[in-house]
This record gives sequence, C-alpha cells and structure tokens, in this order.
Amino acid sequence: MKTKSLLSLTFYFLSFVCTFAANPLETENESRVDDANSGNITTEQMVKAVSPNAPDWALDVASRIKLHGYAQGGYYYKHSSHADADINSFETKRTLFWVDAQITPRWSFLFMHDFNSIVQEFYTDFRVTNNKALTLRLGQFKTGVTMENPWSPTSMEAIDVYSEGVTYLAGCGSDPLYGVQYGRDLGFSVRGELAKGKFAYDLEILNGQGIQNVKRDLNNKKDFVARLEYRPFAGFNIVATGQLGWGNALVAAPVFCPTVNLGDNYRRNRYSIGVDYKSKPFNVHGEFLGGKDDCTVSRGAYVTGSVRLFNNFDVVASYDFFNFNVDDKMDMHKIIAGVQYWFFKKCRFQVQYIYKSADTDYRTFFSHGKNHAVMAQMQIRFN
Repeated sequence: MKTKSLLSLTFYFLSFVCTFAANPLETENESRVDDANSGNITTEQMVKAVSPNAPDWALDVASRIKLHGYAQGGYYYKHSSHADADINSFETKRTLFWVDAQITPRWSFLFMHDFNSIVQEFYTDFRVTNNKALTLRLGQFKTGVTMENPWSPTSMEAIDVYSEGVTYLAGCGSDPLYGVQYGRDLGFSVRGELAKGKFAYDLEILNGQGIQNVKRDLNNKKDFVARLEYRPFAGFNIVATGQLGWGNALVAAPVFCPTVNLGDNYRRNRYSIGVDYKSKPFNVHGEFLGGKDDCTVSRGAYVTGSVRLFNNFDVVASYDFFNFNVDDKMDMHKIIAGVQYWFFKKCRFQVQYIYKSADTDYRTFFSHGKNHAVMAQMQIRFN
C-alpha cells in the first residue's frame, strides 16, 4: 500500500511538472520581484487536467505547491584595453529552479537552487495580519539593499543584469572583500504593505556575511537593513534603502581597499535612493547610491530603460557611472544599447553592445581605457 501511494505521488508530481513546461502562460511581461506569482492556472487545475480521478490528497498537495524555473545563456565577446583580459565565449549564466509551498493560509516556505552555482534561497514567511501589513521572514533571501537587488534577472533590461553600483554594493560579485554572495544573506526580516499598497517597508537583521555563512557567521556583529517604498500611483515607485553593518574580509584587496587585510572585521555601510516607472510604452528606472568600506568611499548613479517599438520588440539603453574608490579615482562609465524580443511569456532573446571606460577585477588591477563588448542571450522561464 505504501509503495502504491509513493508511486501515485511521484506520478502526480511529474505530471504537473511536465504540464508546467509544456503549457506556459501567454502574457507579455512579469513582475520585477523574484518570487512574484504572475500565473493564473493553479497546479491543482493542472493535476485535474492530467488525471481527472486524482485522489483528494494529491489535489491538496498540488494546490499548496508552485514550481518555477528559468535559464539564461548565450554568447559574450569583450575586447579589453587591459592585456590578457579579452573574452570570447558561449556561457550559461543561470539555471534556477524554485519551489514555494503554502503550508497554511498564513505560513509558506520557499527553496531556490541555481544549478550553475549553489543553493540561493531558503526561507519561511509567516503573515501576522489578515492583510499584507505585517509578514515575518526567516532564512536566506535577497536583501533589500538598493532598489534593483531584489528584482529578478528575468525582468531586468541589461544582460549584465544589475548596474555596476548595485553589483558591488549589494554583494552580487564585484566586491573583493565580500565575495560573490548573489545579493543574499541569512537573517530575519519584518516586512509589509500599508495604505492599500501605497507604502511598503522591509526591516532586516542579517549575519552580514552573505550566503557563505550557512553554519555560522564569521564575526559576532550583525547588519541592519531598512527599505522603504512609496507608490503614489500605478507603475511609479520611489525606493530608499540603507545598511549599517560589518564585513569580514575574505581576501586582501590592496588595489581596492588597502586598509583591510584578510580576516579583518571592517565597517560596511550602504545607502541608495531611486525611482522606477513601468508602463506598456516604456519602462525606466534610476538610482543614486553609495557606500563605505572601512575608509574607502564609493558612489555612483545609473538610469536604465526600454521602449516598446512594436509587438513585443523593445529597444534597451542604459547609462551607468560608478566610482569604486573616490580617493583613488577608480571611476567607470558604462553605456548599454540593444534590443530584445519577447517571443513568449517571460521568454526573450536579447542582443546588446556594452562600452566601459575602465576594466578591473577589483582585486589585482584597475585601469582606465576603452573596453567594448557584445552580448547575446536567450531566456526561458516558466511561471
């Protein structure tokens, strides 16, 4: 009997996975947020379609579970002014799969894994109020630092995804002291929406070491993050964020921050203010942001957007400026121009040209000079 039940559960699980993959929903675009549910067909409906005589327990499980996934990959060519820094390669950037389960009407759980790297997120949410005014989150998740960081790469205009400032300040990869943390950390969050969604807040206390600290933090200090959003009318959002915290240096990076050595605890503070507007004719968002690592001050700004020309065809453009070390004049200008075609819901093909006024690995060298790149990417996503 147990074997039969296990086989039945496996069959129904595989059935609605295959149904998801075979029948993606047809709409134009999606929310910028990673775990937004933009679909209108439930897994329970899918199980019923595959097996009309499915037992009640299978329908109950299906009604509580949602599956999501996407892959991004393509071609990257870069000609650098720095010796031996050219790139000519096909690459798979991301292959993510995540599951969120509604355990009770107020309690849910999410698990996300990137098959190109490591487990990205695992957290549980508990909604305290009857509305969205107060929700508690515990686990590993994207932090609220900067406007762009919580947004999904599948809705970003740039193939490079986030601006240079966000990539560095939020810990998405270019900060040598902090390492590649994918903009995530382990901790606790109090979040919610007020005044019928016009105001949103997110208050976080984090280990401050990113996703490397699955077992323990590398210091006993904690980071504090605050994110406030104001939405005066549909499609328009003003976002302010700030972080006060401490890092533990994973490497020594004398080119970037000569006062911090391997294993040192150092002050790591961030701030940003930005605006975002989304509509059918065009999308645009921009942000002023900065931070301080020990005695190293960094700041910058960017504006990125897309314009719909016809059908699902967009023109994409971005101007991005960031100074990684104000005192040492480690400034970089970045320009992106390209096109994208949404050939199915959340699925698109992108081609972009990227110009940078400097090249760096943020640890061993930084040099000013013209750098040119061409990127092409295919994106496939379901739900």
